[in-house]
Amino acid sequence: MDGFLNLNKPQNFTSHDCVAKLRKILKTKKIGHGGTLDPLATGVLPIAIGKATRLLQFLPTAKAYQAKIRFGIVTTTDDLEGDIIKKTSAFDLTLEKITPYLKDFIGKIEQIPPAYSAIKQGGKKLYELARKGQIIDIPKREVEITKIDILHWHSGEFPELDLQVFCGSGTYIRSLARDLGEKLGTGATLSSLNRTLSCGMDIENSLNFEEIIKQQEENKLSLINLDYPLQNLPIINLNEDESQRWCQGQKIMSNEKNNEQFYRTYNYISEFIGISELRINEDVKLIKPKVVIL
Repeated sequence: MDGFLNLNKPQNFTSHDCVAKLRKILKTKKIGHGGTLDPLATGVLPIAIGKATRLLQFLPTAKAYQAKIRFGIVTTTDDLEGDIIKKTSAFDLTLEKITPYLKDFIGKIEQIPPAYSAIKQGGKKLYELARKGQIIDIPKREVEITKIDILHWHSGEFPELDLQVFCGSGTYIRSLARDLGEKLGTGATLSSLNRTLSCGMDIENSLNFEEIIKQQEENKLSLINLDYPLQNLPIINLNEDESQRWCQGQKIMSNEKNNEQFYRTYNYISEFIGISELRINEDVKLIKPKVVIL
């Protein structure tokens, strides 16, 4: 069993929980996931099965989220899972006051990740240090947000704003919520998050656990082909001799015009055989196998 699954992760499941559950459903141990989701978040969790686990690092990095931000509340985790640090009415806040600040978050920006996150510092995950009450100096990191769309505004004592956020890998929507609240002076936290795009997989084509179980029981479960999510990589086609040599680990001369580092690679009968890496040595281009699938 080799391929990808587009899982619609339910709330209150960690990404690790999802992998463990799928191992039981599919009766296979070799399963991994791309792009961790917090327990309270829902939506697209790319799952790799069998040989697909070796391809996770090559999947596209663009992501999209539907986020609900609640103003007037600040928490330890920057979402509703944490303890409330501050609670102040934001009844006077309006969408007109918020809109001008959203442009500050477009493009390449610096973010401080939440203290409760899986980022490692000194070999320890930040949330492990935070739970021990240790004071953590979290360095800023550069992330990219390409677009923010306003979906809906809910007025009230603790008003909420629904946003669609398009971003690159490593972006924390919890940090976006926290930082927007700080700019407005009201404080804010993330009240819900649904990932709609990750690793080239979208929410419209995702499957929940119930659907996966039913399809598996009916022998109708069809995995996504190994090469399908790799549309972000250019293609190299090899002839019969090159295919054999490549699969044996040999380097192949290439006249490839692109200078991308990695390539989807197909043999002489158009079968996907793995990932090639381009090396340039004294203007001579060589491709070598990075991941051999077939």
